[in-house]
This record gives sequence, C-alpha cells and structure tokens, in this order.
Amino acid sequence: VGSEMCIRDRHACSVRQDWARAAGCERGRRRVHLPHQEPGAAVRDCSKGVCYSMSFVASDMSVTELGEVPADARLPTDYGNFRIRVFHEDSTGFDHVALTLGDMAGPDPVLVRVHSECLTGDAFGSLRCDCGAQLEAAMRQIHEVGWGCLVYLRQEGRGIGLHAKIQAYNLQDRGADTMDANLLLGHPADARDYRIASEILRAVGINGVCLLTNNPDKIRQLSENGVNVVQKMPLVVGVGEENREYLAAKVDRMGHEIDEDDLSLIHI
Repeated sequence: VGSEMCIRDRHACSVRQDWARAAGCERGRRRVHLPHQEPGAAVRDCSKGVCYSMSFVASDMSVTELGEVPADARLPTDYGNFRIRVFHEDSTGFDHVALTLGDMAGPDPVLVRVHSECLTGDAFGSLRCDCGAQLEAAMRQIHEVGWGCLVYLRQEGRGIGLHAKIQAYNLQDRGADTMDANLLLGHPADARDYRIASEILRAVGINGVCLLTNNPDKIRQLSENGVNVVQKMPLVVGVGEENREYLAAKVDRMGHEIDEDDLSLIHI
C-alpha cells in the first residue's frame, strides 16, 4: 500500500510495551518482586501464547517480552460476543477497529457497517445526531443475523475532528445547518476517506458486502477502492425532534437516502 494509505494490522505487527517509563528500567524490561528464587534460575513461560524470559537475581527478577502480542481479542457486549481487532494508520496515527462476529467468508454477503467515530453520540448519547442509535442498531442487527463486521473509523465530525465539530455545533446553534457550518469553518462538508475501511475489510477476509448505510458516497468510495458492495440496507434509527433538521439537511444537500416518511416519525 502506498505512503498515503499505510495501515499496520496490530494482529500481525510486533507490539512492544515500553516498560522503561513505568519501571525505570531499560526499554522492554521491567523489574518485579517475587518470592525468593535460587540465584541464576531461569524460567521460560509460553503458556498464554506470549513468551516471557525470566531470570532471577536474588529476590527479584527481570521480565522481557519476547513474543508478539496481537491487538486481537474477544469482546463480549450486550449485542453478542464479538472479536475486536485494531488497525493502525501510519499517515494519521489513528487506531481503527474491526468488530467481527462469526465467519467473514460468506457465502452470502457479509453484513457490514462502516461507522465513523462520534464521541458525542456514541459515548454521551447526544440527540443532535443519529450516530449513537446507528451504532447500537448495527451491532444488534449483526447479532441477529449471526455474522458481520462493524468497522469503526476514527474520523470524528465527518473527518474534521472533535474541536472543529463542536465549533460547527456552535454555528448550528446560531442557525447554520450541518453542511454550512463546516463550510463556514473552512472545512469540507464531508471530509471522510473510506480507503482505510476498504483495506480493513480486505484484511479481515470479507469479499461481498451488504452495507448498512444511508450514504451513497460511502458506497461509491468503497466500490472505487475494490469493495464488492452487493447489497445496501438502510439504517434509519434515532430520528427525533433534536436532529430532524440535521437529517433533513443531509438528505436535501448531501444526498443521503432517508424517506420523508421516516423523517416525520420518531425512531427509538
């Protein structure tokens, strides 16, 4: 992959803990106190899939991590037992996530949600957008189907970052819509780049995709980057009085596909 879009799968790369700062020792080594062992004794432990070399000196020891620790683990949630896998994007320094449930090989198109980070909606339950509701609904639908993938991209505020996003909220409080607020701040209406999502989907072994989205630009970008989007499934949830104008602006000015009847209803 070129320099503009370089990701490192933490599943495949060596992850070294810098224990020096915490323990005051050389990099990759920390000293801990254990019950007395004979001087010169040595132990090699690979019981948990990661090898440690332990050498005892009097009443304490040094531990050096020798193996690779993959950023790939079980993640039990309210919506099922997912696996979480982390992908590092060198160009931005961001860590992106793939949550997977079941077999990604198919044969049917795999249910996929590519979700951009929204701290206010995902973590704080903000009603200004539908992001938190979409995240929960996507995980619930993947669980109900029995297999699928949620790609969580660190592209806060449609790619402009948290600080600029809250500035845009300030302008929206004064009457601007979600698109004009970004433009007034000198940002694109939507700065998200889904090339990284395409790389992640390939890395987890997904071929055909049934994409949960209301956004045609997401489908276009993924398709242009080699993702076989076989089917699109709308994801209209979380509509309410606080975000109806926001969603209407995304439909009218940004091409999102939400039926007028859905905008007139309140979705829980």
